[in-house]
Amino acid sequence: MISVIAAMLSGIFFGYLLRKQNLWFVQPCVTLFIWLLLWLLGIEVGSNDVIVRSLHTLGVEALILTLGGTLASVTAAKFLWNAIRRKQQAEAKEDAAATLASPKPAGGSSPWRGSLTIVGCFALGVVCGLFHLLPFEVADSGLSLYTLYALVFSAGMSMGSDPMMMNRFRSLNIRLMLLPLFTIVGTLLGTAVIGLLLGERPLTDYLAVGSGFGYYSLSSVLITEMRGAELGTVGLLANICRELLTMLCAPLLLRWFGSLAPISAGGATSLDSTLPIITRTCGNEFLVVTFFHGFLVDFSVPFLVTLFCSF
Repeated sequence: MISVIAAMLSGIFFGYLLRKQNLWFVQPCVTLFIWLLLWLLGIEVGSNDVIVRSLHTLGVEALILTLGGTLASVTAAKFLWNAIRRKQQAEAKEDAAATLASPKPAGGSSPWRGSLTIVGCFALGVVCGLFHLLPFEVADSGLSLYTLYALVFSAGMSMGSDPMMMNRFRSLNIRLMLLPLFTIVGTLLGTAVIGLLLGERPLTDYLAVGSGFGYYSLSSVLITEMRGAELGTVGLLANICRELLTMLCAPLLLRWFGSLAPISAGGATSLDSTLPIITRTCGNEFLVVTFFHGFLVDFSVPFLVTLFCSF
């Protein structure tokens, strides 16, 4: 996490230094690295025998939990977004439009086109992983991590070179800092409802899975150690699904649930892997709240997972 933040800050620093230059290549690089990261993630999923074998049973359970928790989370984020906008309109602040206007996806392209492209990259990676088309193991090569560094560095350069960046930070609505609370509460409520409907495990098991908020590496390890390998696999699959859902559907979440929805859907990953696509979708003015949101939700994961696994 620290190295990813360092890469982002380095990109912002160099983007600021070069802000008077024509950095036309930065946005194409961000798009290219997003595609590459999804392709590599697809390879890792397709080549993981545990995940592939579990898709028809535990994978369905994990997907249902993910959809329930994420839907409740983005609905809570929409409620917060609408409340903030109503408050701003009532106060008639002149700068409300600059801070709170719903940004359009970068480049003005159709959200369906962008999402389908990302789905295609991920699906191609899964096929490559299933049939072992690459001469090396992606998970062992560190290529995904280096691609993530390149992605967040490029996104940082885009933010740092934005001449309106500082004005956007200063005009940020302080109420947006409530978003982590809405994400956590919304996710847990949605997961609890789905858990009660499924009824196959104790409710606290489902809440432990939902408390991963996309942080699949840490949460799945904690769940496995405290509740066993089967629930740990559900946690792994569910939180991978949340990360993928954010990457694949960020433009659609923006359109249907408002500007805070992609951030809320990203959960803990809004601090690292989904940060570039969130800021690219929502706009650079949401960088501060995305960082703050990701940090607090990320920080909550080990405490909440441990708490629910203890029952």
